Amino acid sequence: QVQLVESGGGLVQAGGSLRLSCTASGSIFLINTMGWYRQAPGNQRELVATITSAGTIDYADSVKGRFTLSGDNAKNSVYLQMNSLKPEDTAVYYCHARRLDRDATVYDYWGQGTQVTVSS
Repeated sequence: QVQLVESGGGLVQAGGSLRLSCTASGSIFLINTMGWYRQAPGNQRELVATITSAGTIDYADSVKGRFTLSGDNAKNSVYLQMNSLKPEDTAVYYCHARRLDRDATVYDYWGQGTQVTVSS
């Protein structure tokens, strides 16, 4: 099992910044991807940004140039720096971790979610 604890959401005006943090604990040694997804009311959950254990980072087109994902292996943590926030970034943000076991079984883990609200 992997536990994910998030922090850093809140209310900010358009153009402002927020930083989300997520720390993993438990069976973390086989995690090969961590990142963030978000879900706005009435919408499906969508990828925001992910980072692999090799350091490859992928961003949704809608956040490229505004959001920066980084990781700290020593702290088992990932961080999402969100700048130039827009009202359409308003959503519940979920930390995600994927564990790939040696038998190729994939496990997906989710944090409890943190609300990000951007006012216009």
